[in-house]
Order: sequence, then structure tokens, then C-alpha cells
Amino acid sequence: MIEYIPGLAGVPATESSISSIDGKNGILAYRGYSIEDLAKNASFEEVAMLLRDGELPSKADLETFRCVLHKRYEVKRNIREMMWTLPANGHPMDVLQTAIAAMATFYPGAGAKDPDSAFTQSALTKIIANMSTLVAMWARISAGYDPIPPSKNMSYAKNFLYMSFAEEPDQDIVQLFDACLILHAEHTINASTFSAMVTASTLANPFASISAAVGTLAGSLHGGANEDVLKMLDAIGDKKNARNYIEKRLKNKQVIWGMGHREYSVKDPRASILQKMIEAYIKKANITLSARFETALEVERVCEELLADKGVFPNVDFYSGILYSEIFNIPKEHFTPIFAMARSAGWAAHWHEQVAHNRIFRPTQIYTGSDFRAYPTNQKT
Repeated sequence: MIEYIPGLAGVPATESSISSIDGKNGILAYRGYSIEDLAKNASFEEVAMLLRDGELPSKADLETFRCVLHKRYEVKRNIREMMWTLPANGHPMDVLQTAIAAMATFYPGAGAKDPDSAFTQSALTKIIANMSTLVAMWARISAGYDPIPPSKNMSYAKNFLYMSFAEEPDQDIVQLFDACLILHAEHTINASTFSAMVTASTLANPFASISAAVGTLAGSLHGGANEDVLKMLDAIGDKKNARNYIEKRLKNKQVIWGMGHREYSVKDPRASILQKMIEAYIKKANITLSARFETALEVERVCEELLADKGVFPNVDFYSGILYSEIFNIPKEHFTPIFAMARSAGWAAHWHEQVAHNRIFRPTQIYTGSDFRAYPTNQKT
């Protein structure tokens, strides 16, 4: 008998050298480097190269990569005009998926049949570069404003904030946002990465693979959970209401958004880093905690009391939405596209790793339908 494992939980789907998780000890590493060290010392561009190449780049190689990204920030006029035709109330993730898929028409020769060619590598870099521009463009287009052209001399993080708000951001904000991108850049074989791998295994072009990943990330049980965390905190309203709210949802077997993770039986290390970053920034900027952040801290305290014995602790979504909303002043509908911006580095790395030792994914099933039966003669007309 073949055992059915819902959600393929714990079933190895590939061999990978890109990232690793120790769920019992709360450790996440990219190519052997801890996420704590990378968030503290590296830049997003450096991490993107690490994920792609397997090693940290030299200063010269990093500068070359930054220059290449700068040249590829601009989006094709046809894509920009297409975005203007879409409904202004369209969800940014739907727009992003559409735009990434459409980019394939400009790179018809990019693909898994020649993954190491300069053309295909250029396409993968174009995806990472354009992700930030597309997300910032839609934030302005959907509000009725013309997009801000990308800068040719700003870092990835700084350029995105500049394109989003039409002014150069404070350096502390840039460093904080850069760290957020690093924390979201990769996380082993999650749902969206698996989507990218399955699509890549058919030898589809990288734009199709990344577009599939964006669509998967959009769901509330994946990247979309950070929006739901804010909705939950606003529904609670005040920290004094947290216990009653949590107990009621647990009684009704409802999800506590931002709590628990399939891989971690302790607190998600990315959540710990984000919480510390928020607290450090608040202290340095000499600003008071928002009511929403105080409510979040109380929700975590109550959940730890009620759920710690079950291994349920905050995941990265629990604090990322608060950070984007309270410090970066980014509307919640743009949280998941920012997640996709960062994760594009991991998706691109997995695309290349998949096609390098490719075999098309073809899992089996356990049939539970009717036994073989004959078509009834009285049905004939």
C-alpha cells in the first residue's frame, strides 16, 4: 500500500544546497551562512549572488552585479502600458504575476535548454531587477500617479523605497528594509518555490516559473498571511482584548494568523530578528510603540502561554506586516509583493538548480473513486 501524506509533509522532493532549516533549534542558513549574520552584515544584492553562485562575491564582482541590476531596473514600455490598462483595484499580486508572465515575450530564447547561457542568466537577473520596479510602479499606477523612474546609482532597497515614495529615504530605513529583503529571500522548498521547481521541470522559461511562484505566494496560507495578521490585530483592537480573542478562535478551531510554522517547533528565527529590529528602531528614533505593536506583543505572550507546548510560535509573517505598516508606511496590499521581490532571488537560484539536474515532476495518487463500471445502455440517445 502506498501511504498518502497530505500536503506532502516531510516528503523529500529534491536535493538542494541552497538553504537549510533546523526547525528544532530555530536555525535558518543560506549556503551555510546563518540568517542572523547575513541580516546584520550583508546586502540584498550580496545575498542574491550567494544564493545564485554558492559563495559570497568578491567586492569587484558585487559591484559589477550592482551595476547590472541598475541597468535592468527599467521596465519595458509595453509592460508599463499594459499595467495602466488593468483595474486600479486589482490586487498587486495578480498584477505582478501578469507582468512577470508577460516579460517572457521579450525573452523567447531564455530557458532550461541552455540555463548557463549569458542570455538566460541575463533573464534571471532581469526578473530580480524588475520585481522591485514592478511592485513600486503598481503602487503608484493603482493610485493614479505616474511611476517614478528608477535610479541608476541606488541600492536595491533604497531604489525601491525611492520609487515608492518619490523621495530618498533615511539611511536607517534603507538598512532596515534591506535586512527585511534578506530575511525573505529564501526558505528551502516551500509552496511557492516548489511551484517554480515543478514549472521549471517541464523546461518552461524562467518567467513562467517565477510567475507560477508569485501566484502560489499570493495565498493566505503562504505569503498573504502578513496581510491577515494586520487584519487580526485591528480586529482585536486593544491588547486587553487579546486573550479573549485568542481563546475564542482556539475554541472554534480557527487560525491564529502569524502563529505556527510547518518547519519550526520554536520561534521562527526571522520573526525574532524582525521583532528586535522593530524594537531597536523605535528606541533609536525615540518614538513610542504603536497600539498595534503592543497588541502584537500581547498576542504573542498569550499564544506562548496557550500554545507553546504544541510548538506554536510566531512566524515571519507575524512581525513583517507590522514593520511594513508602522515603520515603512506601506499599505498592507503591497506586503506580499515585497515578499515576492525578496524571494525572487531564491526562486531564481532554485530554477537554476532544478534544471541543472532536471527530471520532470510526476507524483502519483491514491485513487478513491468508483470501481470500473459499464456505461448504462439506457443512457444512449
